[in-house]
Amino acid sequence: MKGKKNSNNGIFRKVNDWLHLWLGLSSGIVVFIVSITGCFYAFEVEIKDAMEPWRFVQAQDKPFVPPSQLLDTAKVYMPGAEPTGLTYSTKEGAAAVGFGGEENGERTFTAVFMNPYTGEFLQKQQSIGEGEFDFFRFIIDGHRALWLPYEIGRPIVGVATLIFLVLLGTGLVMWWPRKWNKSERNKSFKIKWNGSFKRVNYDLHNVVGFYSLALAFVLGVTGLVWSFEWFADSLYYVTSGGEEMPEHHHPHSDKSKAYLLANDTVSVLDKAWYKTLAQEPTAQGFYMTPELHDKEDAIEIIAYQDHGSWYNRNEYYYDQYTLEHYRVKGDKYSEADLADQLVMLNYDIHIGAAWGLPGKILAFFISLICASLPITGFLVWWNKRKKAKRKAPLGGSAPKRKPTQTGLAPA
Repeated sequence: MKGKKNSNNGIFRKVNDWLHLWLGLSSGIVVFIVSITGCFYAFEVEIKDAMEPWRFVQAQDKPFVPPSQLLDTAKVYMPGAEPTGLTYSTKEGAAAVGFGGEENGERTFTAVFMNPYTGEFLQKQQSIGEGEFDFFRFIIDGHRALWLPYEIGRPIVGVATLIFLVLLGTGLVMWWPRKWNKSERNKSFKIKWNGSFKRVNYDLHNVVGFYSLALAFVLGVTGLVWSFEWFADSLYYVTSGGEEMPEHHHPHSDKSKAYLLANDTVSVLDKAWYKTLAQEPTAQGFYMTPELHDKEDAIEIIAYQDHGSWYNRNEYYYDQYTLEHYRVKGDKYSEADLADQLVMLNYDIHIGAAWGLPGKILAFFISLICASLPITGFLVWWNKRKKAKRKAPLGGSAPKRKPTQTGLAPA
């Protein structure tokens, strides 16, 4: 019985090692691109803040101007364009109105930055458009779609990420020591820095890969949420205890009461803004949709509770005619169920922002390690292949040899 068990373990190890090798070789380039671009994107906010001074203003002991004033200023610099988003930041941050659209079949996006205390114009910045290069747009396009059309690139990234999660599992099996004595533990938990290049490279793949496995798994899972709708739905189903993910929808305004605001001189958006501000005096930022396109649309205003992250937010929906406040499931992070909180947290976990700057630094290094694994893994395979060729007799194949602990150990 013992011999049969060892034989089964040997077959399992061989299949596992074979899968790890060929899945790794087939997905390595994609995993490298996605991981290395993720390193850069983790610090998007910090880099932009350092390089774009117009994002800041001097804090004043006075209220912000209403949204209508910001929109009037922004439209002067974007004549004929339709505003698609409006944001207020902290007391030291500029307000901005975004204009998204399409030109010559390509997406365009321009932001107009203004002083939130005066409505004064600060800067116009086009980040997407013909002839315009935006570094972080370039990075995110590579991260999410390999710089291919999104309908082509996103599925490729999604499949490679799924393969990466499988590789984490097969890699753990290969890392697992056959014996838990001191010698085997040292090989699995320590890098032999004074060893040969092959040994150090192997340890960087094997040991560092193990230490980063759990967090790499988290990055992979949170990334898959954007790649595949079925994965996001499945994750919600599991974390909610069997509930289906509700479709994101806004409440509807009662258009039968449109007459109530017909002659009002104050913008309904301004009224909704002041109503929200009264409930959110300590919010660290706001986002709203500045223009409604349908008579049944509701006004949406999001209040962010923490600066530098997006998950801890309260969403407010108002009837555009009566300003009645509508509640929807999961509209406040602090009151949401676990599954809904995880949906809100997904982006912040993926870039590390959920834990502030230390979390972003950690996400950066984990992404860097993930980018290194295809390289170190390829070198392990290449060195083994070269050694096998040297040992092979002329005109023959390499002699069989007893497998090492992981099947990939160098000489």
